[in-house]
Amino acid sequence: MGIETSKPAVGIGLIGSGFMGKCHANAFRSVGGLFDLPVRPVAEILADMTDEVAQRSAAALGFKRSTSDWQKLVDDPAVDIVAITAPNVLHEPMALAAIAAGKTVYCEKPLSTTAASARKMTEAAEAAGVVTMVGFNFLRNPMIGLAREIITSGEIGEITGFRGRHAENYMSSPDVPHSFRTAIEGGGALADIGSHIISMARYLLGPIADTCADSHTIVRDRPVSAGSSHRAPVEVDDMTHALVRFDSGVAGSLEANWAASGRTMDLSFEITGTKGAVAFSQEFMNELRLYTGVGARAGFKRIEAGSQHPPYGQFCPAPGHHLGFNDLKVIEVAQLVDAHASGGTGFPDFREALVVQETVEAMQESARSGAWVTVPGVS
Repeated sequence: MGIETSKPAVGIGLIGSGFMGKCHANAFRSVGGLFDLPVRPVAEILADMTDEVAQRSAAALGFKRSTSDWQKLVDDPAVDIVAITAPNVLHEPMALAAIAAGKTVYCEKPLSTTAASARKMTEAAEAAGVVTMVGFNFLRNPMIGLAREIITSGEIGEITGFRGRHAENYMSSPDVPHSFRTAIEGGGALADIGSHIISMARYLLGPIADTCADSHTIVRDRPVSAGSSHRAPVEVDDMTHALVRFDSGVAGSLEANWAASGRTMDLSFEITGTKGAVAFSQEFMNELRLYTGVGARAGFKRIEAGSQHPPYGQFCPAPGHHLGFNDLKVIEVAQLVDAHASGGTGFPDFREALVVQETVEAMQESARSGAWVTVPGVS
């Protein structure tokens, strides 16, 4: 990994080689050729469920060694950064072991299955002084950075409203079987994908102070496993709508829906202000729509991503050639490696991911009670 062999090496240990594990491996493999990093990532060891799976994945993804024991990976002296892409329920023990070993910890979202668990991880990391980062990689899109710049500059005036949504269709069929996603500890659509729009809302407008939510289970039962004729009840939400009040006083709404027919990646928002508005959808991830006009020709204009929107230029000098999902993970890894090398703070770190989880749980509590709920720690 990396093309500059004279730079100090930083050893990478990857736990899990599924979809997100492959994304992480690709990012660590690519980042040194795109960003001028102070160190050189080296793929040291990959851990997975069995020796066979681990060996096969390590060979395919460019890791030197493999193991079926993630604790051995954590303890390996050649590993400096532990990247966790295992099932959510395993995040806590893996992260706590890595923290105890003094490693930088890079964990996929959600940080854990409960806020209590996430708090335990956060406090351990802060007490140990280790660098942490959580994989909310959609925040790395240059268009999201531009939206934040537009908002904070006052270009669209005082913010008056927020409407956010994360909708996909991967659970819309009643024949999609149960998995970790539909387990109680999986948290349902709100925790799985709603956490992304919550993190984006916080990044753009600050903390969510209060919420009132309504959750629905659309598919009432699913096969217990792929191909099984036995079906079991679904106990988590397929769709949640939430009213939110930000700490700033701005009001808005959020939707999480993993059974939205026809939608493959509608992570979107529209933010209105007294002088204009910005709108975005991940389905058109290389453009941001901005409204600031008045009069007969007023309307949203399309801003196309280009090298004037860092770090787009690290990938291509020309606009219109477009970044993709995996490029966002490369950007995230570049920031992780920089934070590790400098001993700085990653973002989103464990503390930020904890607050996202607390916001999810406030919405879940509201959906059960039918009342407004205050997010812990937010005035």
